[in-house]
Amino acid sequence: MKFSRRDFIATTAIGTASLALDLKTQAQAGTSTKPARAGKNIIMCAANGFEYLDRGHAVLEKGGDTLDAVIEVVRGPEEDPNDDSVGYGGLPNEEGVVELDASCMHGPTRLAGSVGGVHDIMHVALLAKTVMEHTGHVMLVGEGAKRFAIAHGFPTMNLLTEHSRKVWLLWKETMSNQDWWGPGPASPNFKFPPDGSHSENLQERIRQMEKLAEQIGIEPERRMAAIHKVIYPPTGTINCSALKANGEMSGATTTSGLSWKIPGRLGDSPIIGAGCYCDQDIGAAGATGSGEENIKIAGAHTIVENMRRGMSPKDAGIDALKRIIRNYNGDMSRLKYVSMKFYILRKDGEYAGVSMWSGTKEQPSKFAIHDGTKRFENAAFLYEGEPQEWPPEPQVPAAAM
Repeated sequence: MKFSRRDFIATTAIGTASLALDLKTQAQAGTSTKPARAGKNIIMCAANGFEYLDRGHAVLEKGGDTLDAVIEVVRGPEEDPNDDSVGYGGLPNEEGVVELDASCMHGPTRLAGSVGGVHDIMHVALLAKTVMEHTGHVMLVGEGAKRFAIAHGFPTMNLLTEHSRKVWLLWKETMSNQDWWGPGPASPNFKFPPDGSHSENLQERIRQMEKLAEQIGIEPERRMAAIHKVIYPPTGTINCSALKANGEMSGATTTSGLSWKIPGRLGDSPIIGAGCYCDQDIGAAGATGSGEENIKIAGAHTIVENMRRGMSPKDAGIDALKRIIRNYNGDMSRLKYVSMKFYILRKDGEYAGVSMWSGTKEQPSKFAIHDGTKRFENAAFLYEGEPQEWPPEPQVPAAAM
C-alpha cells in the first residue's frame, strides 16, 4: 500500500473526519451474523488470512483434524514476509529482535498449547500445538520454548527481513526515545500532550524521516508506510477457528506482537482465554487488537461463556467490547485509542465478527469466512469511524495540510 505525504499527515490528525463521526454506542449488525449452518465445514479468521482459507477448508472437506485445518491457514501469514505483524518479517522489539507468540486449543481432546517470546522459529502456531501434544505443560516461553522447538526438529532462522530491519533502524534513529516504558491510556497517571505541543514540527519531522529512510535504503514507494509504522507502532495478529461438519472445533492465534515493544512483552495472543479459546460444546473465539485490554477481560473466554448462557455470537462479542469500555468508565478521550476485534464461531455454525470501530466506508472492519464459499464479511461494531493511532499526536493546523 502506498502512502502519499498528504494521506499520511491526514492519518495523524486527531480532528480527522473519521473521529468526527458519531461516537455513540451503536452495535451495528451489518452482515456479521448468519443463521445456524449445522452440518457444514466452516472456517473463519482475521482478514489477513483470507487467501489461505481454501487450504484450511480443504483439510476439513477431506475429513482432517480441525486444528490441522486452522494451522494450515495461520501459517500463511507466518510465512509471508510482507505481513509485518505475524511470523517472518514481523516488526521487532525495541532491540531489533522479532519475538513471536501463539496459542491453540483442540476441541476434541480439550487440550491447549501456547508459546511466548519465541526467537528464530517461524511456525509458532505449530510449535504451540507441539507443546500441547508432547508435554504435560500448556505454555513455554523464551529460550526454553526455542530449545524445545529445536529438539522437535523446527528449523531456526533470522525472522528479521531486510525491510523490517530497515524500518527498525528508522525507528531506532528517530523515535526510540518514544518507547513503551511510560504509562498507557488506561493508567490514571497518563497525561495527554498539550494541544499544539508538537504539531508545528510534524511536517518537518516527516521530511527529516523521509531523508533518513532514503539513506537507510528503504524503497521510495515504501517510505511513507515505514514512517507511519515508526511513529504509530502497529499491532497485528491472526486468529482462526474451525468447525467440522461433525461438530468438532479448534482455534489458534499467532502474532509477532506490538512493534518496538519492551523485550519479553506478551500480549493476549499466547494467553488461553484471552487471544484464543475453544470449547466445542459451545464454540470458539479469538481476538486481534489491543492485547493488554483483552487480557484484562479474558475476552475469548468471556465470549464463549456468554454463548453458553444463551447469547448469540454477535451479542456475546459486543458484551466483551462493552467490558473494555467499562474499564475506561466510558471515557472516549482514551477509548478512541483502543482497537479490538473478536472472531466468534458457535457450535451450530452461527458466527460473527465484532469490532470496537466500524472502519471507513472504503475499508470497513471485516473478517474472512469459508463455508463452501470464501468471502469477506463486515463486522458488527460499537463506534463509527476508526480508532486514533497511538501515541497521541496533537492536531495538525489546517493551514499546514
